[in-house]
Amino acid sequence: MSRKIEITKFQGNTHYNVHVIDSFGQEHHIGYYPDDIISISEVEERAEEIWSNEVKYEPTPMERAIKECIDIDIKNGREPSLD
Repeated sequence: MSRKIEITKFQGNTHYNVHVIDSFGQEHHIGYYPDDIISISEVEERAEEIWSNEVKYEPTPMERAIKECIDIDIKNGREPSLD
């Protein structure tokens, strides 16, 4: 997966929402920037910092067990439910 910077602004909003996606596909929220102060060089600097320290996320044993239960439900034609 490629690294990328996503900068979004919803219509009528006064701030940009900035996310960085690392090479493992993990999303990191950098913050909200006012439209009159956003600095692309600052955003790129923060992105480079994240990319230089990226670590692949490993799910915990509990997360793996829950995923396996959901997969079993789907395989057996049931609606997954954690209740």
